Amino acid sequence: MTTAPQFLSGFKQTAQSLNAGLRPWSVFLDLTSLNLPSSIPDATTRITQNLTHFRSNYSLIILIVLFLSLFYHPLSLIAFLITFIAWVFLYFSRNEPLIIFGYQVNDLVVLVLLFVATILVLIWSGVWLNLLVAVVIGVVLVVLHAVLRSTDDLVADDIETSPYVNLLSDDDSPRGGLEL
Repeated sequence: MTTAPQFLSGFKQTAQSLNAGLRPWSVFLDLTSLNLPSSIPDATTRITQNLTHFRSNYSLIILIVLFLSLFYHPLSLIAFLITFIAWVFLYFSRNEPLIIFGYQVNDLVVLVLLFVATILVLIWSGVWLNLLVAVVIGVVLVVLHAVLRSTDDLVADDIETSPYVNLLSDDDSPRGGLEL
């Protein structure tokens, strides 16, 4: 059985890893990189690249919109905070298997139970329509930003973390370093 300090340590590591995925807000909100796309293919390329590059920032924006939608429903907000804490402790911040009463619980079972608990909290709290509207508003904000934000300055940043970095490198060229 894990102790409270181990849970807090796991929570801290999870928070640090989530924070590491955030891109600087100054880059995210750079007004000079906002412009209209030149075509539909350009817009879809921007959406794809921005969603990949700023996924943690976009997730945080949607969570903030959800939080603000629950601000005037304090009981629902408390219920969702408890559900969120359960998700963090029981699913995201665990490195070892969950053991309850001497039995090891499969991760899939934990995931399904947490999902069902979240749905039950939605039904119990009666704010499912409010949350649905909040998610739609959050998604519209995310897609609007992803379409309007140019990706010209993101290419150099993403080359280092790209899974195709070896294909982009001149060192391992199939031509053996020959240039045309």
